Amino acid sequence: MDMQNKKLRKSRTDRKICGVCGGLAEYMNLDPTIVRLLWLLLVFCAGTGLLAYIVAAIIMPEE
Repeated sequence: MDMQNKKLRKSRTDRKICGVCGGLAEYMNLDPTIVRLLWLLLVFCAGTGLLAYIVAAIIMPEE
């Protein structure tokens, strides 16, 4: 994929709840499980992960 055409969007194919982690994983070319685990760590350690997920689910456009 060309870097100029790369856009951050929620995933339709790799979604568990809203597709935010799947979309981030596609954008960063990572395994979605790693992104989900990192997000879970943010939820439990920093407490800001849940709020960030909700905001991302609202703001990120669909694929």
